[in-house]
Amino acid sequence: MFKKAIEQNLLSIHVHNLRDYTPYNHGKVDDHLYGGEPGMLLMIEPIVNCINALQKERNYDEVIYMAPDGQQLTQSVVNACSLKQNIILLCGHYKGVDERVREHFITMEISLGDYVLSGGELPAIMLADAIVRVMPGVISDACSALTDSFQDNLVAPPAYTRPYNYKGMTVPEVLVSGNHRTIQEWTQQQILKRTKEKRPYFFEKEPMDQVH
Repeated sequence: MFKKAIEQNLLSIHVHNLRDYTPYNHGKVDDHLYGGEPGMLLMIEPIVNCINALQKERNYDEVIYMAPDGQQLTQSVVNACSLKQNIILLCGHYKGVDERVREHFITMEISLGDYVLSGGELPAIMLADAIVRVMPGVISDACSALTDSFQDNLVAPPAYTRPYNYKGMTVPEVLVSGNHRTIQEWTQQQILKRTKEKRPYFFEKEPMDQVH
């Protein structure tokens, strides 16, 4: 998907190594924490130098830090990010980044969930993938992405394809009936049923995940 988007000039991705922006010898980008806590932390200078250098080249709509304690990544967040022109994704490592980076240079923090990975690279790739697939022109059938799970805070319905009968396991008759109205009614019922089963809290909250 990335390759297709890049070939169609819908997307460009650039990876920047913080070691190229550090003022310290031997490409040093991390140090021990003040206060004596265990672990290492990414230093402020390499990160800020990188952000400043990039912002001199173009305007950025968001500087996003992939943080375990950030805003949860949801489809509405993805949809909002897909409307941005330029985004910086900052990947943390070790114990994360110096808090001053988060306080003064980050505009949005996004988390994949309440767990910690060894670095922010995988979350950044997952965010990028989710954004790219909803960009017009990337997926051949644009309606496909719009009917995925979590659009409109609903879960996608059961889906079937050939063969109709596999060892006695058959496709619901309504889907092969040819009655489009009946199929739509069945589909909507299944969407609500599956959402209540798998994501019941979608019906308990106000519209979710507004991007700030």
